[in-house]
Amino acid sequence: MNDQPSKLPEQQQAMLKRLARVEGQIRGIQAMIRRGEDCEAIAQQFSAARSALDKSYRLMLTCLLEEALTDGSQATGEALERVRTIFTKYT
Repeated sequence: MNDQPSKLPEQQQAMLKRLARVEGQIRGIQAMIRRGEDCEAIAQQFSAARSALDKSYRLMLTCLLEEALTDGSQATGEALERVRTIFTKYT
């Protein structure tokens, strides 16, 4: 697949940027551990990375809801059941 970022929908671009920031935070945590930095400082960065990843996940779930509610090929009940299943399985 040869999708370039400029061809991706805006929502996908935003998600990829957000995940790239989380990836940078994780690399930063790895560097802190290698340098032997203070555990509290590392814990703070873990918390920040976890929060950023959780926010990304919530945005993805919002996208799922939007898709389910605007998908004319499914009945409302079926769409809601799909969303419920995904929320229950992955949250």
